[in-house]
Amino acid sequence: MKHHPYIDLPDHQFWKKSFGPGFIGGLDPVSSTRFTIGPDDKVVAAGSCFAQHVARHIQMRGFNFHQTEKAHSLFVRRKWNDAHGGTFNYDTFSARYGNIYTARQLCQLIDRAFGSFSPLSTAWQRRDGMFVDPFRPQVEPDGFISAREVDLDRDYHLAAVRKALTEADVFVFTMGLTEAWADKRDGAVYPIAPGVAGGTFDPDIHAFKNFTVTDTIEDMNYAIGRIRAINPGVRILLTVSPVPLNATYEPRHVLQSTVYSKSVLRVAAQALVDADPLIDYFPSFEIITAPQNGGKYFGGDMRSVEEAGVQHVMDVFFAHYTGIPSKSTKAEVGAEKAAARQKEMERLSDILCDEEAIDNT
Repeated sequence: MKHHPYIDLPDHQFWKKSFGPGFIGGLDPVSSTRFTIGPDDKVVAAGSCFAQHVARHIQMRGFNFHQTEKAHSLFVRRKWNDAHGGTFNYDTFSARYGNIYTARQLCQLIDRAFGSFSPLSTAWQRRDGMFVDPFRPQVEPDGFISAREVDLDRDYHLAAVRKALTEADVFVFTMGLTEAWADKRDGAVYPIAPGVAGGTFDPDIHAFKNFTVTDTIEDMNYAIGRIRAINPGVRILLTVSPVPLNATYEPRHVLQSTVYSKSVLRVAAQALVDADPLIDYFPSFEIITAPQNGGKYFGGDMRSVEEAGVQHVMDVFFAHYTGIPSKSTKAEVGAEKAAARQKEMERLSDILCDEEAIDNT
């Protein structure tokens, strides 16, 4: 008979055996996974700013980052080419939806794509006279010349979203924030407050919302249910972004709001995993923020994640979900091809982050 129930448990379930005096780095907190990802599996990624790092490495390591929205010639005033496609965020996302920070945004994107929600707000005008889509205000840096052009591009975009969700073998969603701004009239949730990157803030129309654990679980269950209704076999992988809030609207220090937000998202993710064997969680948040790393994975602003941290996260990800050790993910290619891939990675490493536009000046 065992003396106590912890006898014979694996070493990774004990702190001192995982991080004792002999620990010298190489943090890997993944003990098992619920599924694997093959090189031909169509991986669709969405979520907060950090999701773009996941998408970038999936592409650069030779796996199938599924992209359904490509640069198009809808507007004759533009000349589309590969460079333009990258600058204008066509290569950044599976579909050009920009940052999806909250679970409610994800729900509404799916509903908009499949025709069950049509928000009242359809276009915001910027100070320079150009127009933007309220639900992805910075994917088109030059802006659109009219509200009609926003509508046309949105139709193209939502068709790409439908295609991505229908064809995905794996859907990776990075949960980023709990704070959001919503339209009181129809509940539409924006990735950024009106007036920051377009539009005009109106306190009679726009309201601040900070989602709870219950809100987040309910919204994620709804979104996953909608995706599975059209794509029953899709595998769901959740992560939580390690990037702190850039600003909080709550009357407290931004650090407190960051801890609240990430705690809500982490608890919600675990509740979803515990309730559904077809959902898995990958600890990118834990790897980047672990005290064992001494904060070295954050940039000088103590917010931006350094490429070394992203590399560490993705090495662990590929080792467990693809069975490919980190060393073998760096394929032995010719010098010319390696240089070209490195240049492409540097270009893609400039991520789009709507939240960074928020300031108090």
